[in-house]
Amino acid sequence: MHSYLSDLGLLRDRRFTLLLSARTISVLGSAFAPVALAFGILNLPGATASTLSAVLTAEALPMILFMLVGGVIADRLPRQRVMMAGEFLMAAGFLALSAMLLTGWTPLPALITAAAVSGVATAVTFPALTGIIPEVVPREHLQAGNALLGLGANASRVAGAVLGGGTVVLFGGGWALAVSGAMFATAGVLIALLRLEPGEKLAGERHSVLADLRDGWREFSSRQWIWVVVAQFSLMVMAIQAGHGVLGPLMAKETLGGPAAWSAFLVGEAVGTIVGVIVSIRVRPRRPILVAVLLCLPTSLPYFLLGLDAPLWALVAGSFVLGVCFDVFGVLWQTTMQREVPAESLSRVSSYDMLGSLMFGPIGLLLAGPAAGLFGTEQALLGCGVIVVVATLAALLSPGVRNLRAPEPLTPVHADLK
Repeated sequence: MHSYLSDLGLLRDRRFTLLLSARTISVLGSAFAPVALAFGILNLPGATASTLSAVLTAEALPMILFMLVGGVIADRLPRQRVMMAGEFLMAAGFLALSAMLLTGWTPLPALITAAAVSGVATAVTFPALTGIIPEVVPREHLQAGNALLGLGANASRVAGAVLGGGTVVLFGGGWALAVSGAMFATAGVLIALLRLEPGEKLAGERHSVLADLRDGWREFSSRQWIWVVVAQFSLMVMAIQAGHGVLGPLMAKETLGGPAAWSAFLVGEAVGTIVGVIVSIRVRPRRPILVAVLLCLPTSLPYFLLGLDAPLWALVAGSFVLGVCFDVFGVLWQTTMQREVPAESLSRVSSYDMLGSLMFGPIGLLLAGPAAGLFGTEQALLGCGVIVVVATLAALLSPGVRNLRAPEPLTPVHADLK
């Protein structure tokens, strides 16, 4: 039987503590970056919204294009080295952006190139992270390990949003990007200190990249519960990007009083994510994917409340529920993937998961504005809620989603039985 003390005992494990520290610091650097990059670029002489759009697109496109290749690399090579290289590459990209902003030498092609480097680094790092966790965390503590990593990441996102903005205001975007780059470099050093045993990385027969991608796709598509939930999330992320990225802020501006109200909404969500990972340490459902998918239904609540002109306190409560549900979902999803997918294919399957889940997000951002103009902001938000509910109910029709069971917990062996 699991207990909080046994789960928190992971914090006494040197390797897990190093991984947790590296991940927490890396996410803190990522949380610094958006504010620093946005205001650093916009404050350049002659810069416009189109300049910022070009730089952000240069960062996003390589992340999508190289995600599958990142999965192949992480399954072929020691994941510790892949993560270390990704963190150092991220540091190089942001330190280059920082140097350009601080020196005033900011040609657009150079800014785009540095941003693209950070996008490639993200594509390399994320699949390796999913795969390295089972190499560091004992199988019986996987869920607790994922939850603790999530707790550190969520706390960093909250702290980074505040500290990043303050650093930009006090010192400027260039110095804030330098801090961000230093954090990525620190995370790379911590990953280097993990010192995983060579035998812990499975060595498989080498194939071409295309053959590896085909093998990864076979592992991905052969598990109904994976591809069904990824298809569900491709639609959900489209709706969430529209709701969070465009329609929610627009609604806040029109009827809720502006940025302060939207900040309160986001704070409620952030607090929910922290509570969610604490809850997820103890939640041990026998059917983890069924429970995870059911938890997606309440995530539609904020969009329905926004669309129905609910008071701000209700919106903040709804965003809190969204944060809790999404983080419990995330821990159950990650843990189940790490238990069910062979270690030698885990990073490739993870890359297909991330690519499929995120691929319709830009469409949501593109359609949100026209939908608000055509139907009204409230109706468009209600539509986002409907998409989330319909996509989730469709996923629940899958036998693979409903029937996948967690393995029986390991029974401890008592000393008198040895």
